[in-house]
Amino acid sequence: MGKKNISQEKIIQAFLTSAFAKSAGASSLADVSEILEIKKASLYNHFDSRDDMYAATLVHCAKEVENVSFLQEKTIETIKGGKVAPSALFKKLITRFFELFENEPFFAIYVFVHTEQYFNIEALKIVEAENQKIFDSIKELLSEFSAAGKIAKRTDKELKDIAAVISGIIIQHRDSYIAARKEIVRQNPDCGAGSLFALPTDETALNRTLKLVDSILKTL
Repeated sequence: MGKKNISQEKIIQAFLTSAFAKSAGASSLADVSEILEIKKASLYNHFDSRDDMYAATLVHCAKEVENVSFLQEKTIETIKGGKVAPSALFKKLITRFFELFENEPFFAIYVFVHTEQYFNIEALKIVEAENQKIFDSIKELLSEFSAAGKIAKRTDKELKDIAAVISGIIIQHRDSYIAARKEIVRQNPDCGAGSLFALPTDETALNRTLKLVDSILKTL
């Protein structure tokens, strides 16, 4: 193996790749070094142990997930300007949100965090923070639409209850959507997660989400 310029970020990406294929628990330092085509001993120049590498991967994932937003730039300004209807905006935001999880490296990050939440409290905190952020975004959208007269006036509690239902639908169906995509990638090992865009898209979960959310918006 020739000498390579290896960084902590490259090691983390290799660990995520191995975790996707074999699970985090089954991924070893040897697996990571094989992916990077380096000697296993070289990993100790960056991490003291496999556990240290695992912890760093969670920190990396937390930062990446935190940077993902359900809302787009100027979304709220668009509502205040009265230029968009609730159904049209939610359709645009939900579709974009689902598509974010098809792209690398976020696809592997999502799979890693949502699998590890059952084994690691820090992973669970990442998932809970992400879900809370989605709820807060939905609540903000509904509040702005209410203030703009696009939906009927509601109390803050009523808006929170509606936001809880809508965000729950989005999260549940997004999770099902990604779980299905994960299996497609695993059944097509030659494509690799990085070539997910080359696989046929199953929009069943997305369309079901849009339909359910739109049915709620029509009652407001």
